Amino acid sequence: MSTRSRVKKPLLIVITGPTASGKSALAVEVARRLDTEIISSDSRQIYHGIPIVTATPTTEEMGGVLHHLIDILPLDAYYSASEFEQDALCISNGLFESRGVAVVCGGSMMYVDALCNGIDDIPTVPEGIRKSLMDEWTERGDEWLLTRLQCLDPMHYERVDKKNMKRVFHAVEICVTANKPYSSLITGMKKKRDFDILKICLDGERERLFERINSRVMHMMDAGLEEEARTVYPMRRLNSLNTVGLKEMFAWFDGILTRDEAIARIQKNTRVYAKKQLTWYKRDSDMARLDFNEGIKNADKILDMIRTVIR
Repeated sequence: MSTRSRVKKPLLIVITGPTASGKSALAVEVARRLDTEIISSDSRQIYHGIPIVTATPTTEEMGGVLHHLIDILPLDAYYSASEFEQDALCISNGLFESRGVAVVCGGSMMYVDALCNGIDDIPTVPEGIRKSLMDEWTERGDEWLLTRLQCLDPMHYERVDKKNMKRVFHAVEICVTANKPYSSLITGMKKKRDFDILKICLDGERERLFERINSRVMHMMDAGLEEEARTVYPMRRLNSLNTVGLKEMFAWFDGILTRDEAIARIQKNTRVYAKKQLTWYKRDSDMARLDFNEGIKNADKILDMIRTVIR
């Protein structure tokens, strides 16, 4: 199906949903039918060296469709939703020019939101400030970091997820860099995009989704998750490795959990994350929902939706 000469405006198709809902396979099918490429919106698949824990599509799973923003950064590189917005816009504009349509696939909620709605102009944190804060955080611990944020930005401290230390750290480093509260920089204003957006969320029965998550974790173990985790274990303090699947493996290696406990904890924490994803998506009234149990058959439904923006 060729869309370049027939769409009213360039079209961005976003295929998202919780972990293990089949996003990647569906995105490949849709991109293949539209003769276009995929932009990954996964905040961990962008890094080298952890393809198993991030479920990065294999060459075979990519089905000959070019994927962007996958496996391109070293583990110690800094990357943010703001940088993703700029990179994804650049790639999508190129695809709009040549294909008229681009497909985005991934479950990183802030990345999807940044691309579709824009993100506030946040100052770039100098490496010196980031390293200094990171060293102090490593030495003094999470409570110190939380107290620092409370002092620098009491308003943001009250609403931030205090269990998500990545976001706490980001707020602190922005406060220090801008010399003003992080909350004062957040406007919540949506940016106007010069392309149409079709957002699809894969959803379905929770128990079935949880079964798929549990099975995926066991498949990851069979595929070599332990070996992958041991390879990056010496770098475990890096932010890129602060992710479900590795944190539990590291706790096993540290003697905090047994192997079986680590596996069960990965399954549980992945289910919790999936519920958070679904809660986030429910707030978006523009997002259409399809049953993940339909698999790549959903491609037909997506192509039908696209026809609403074709002359």
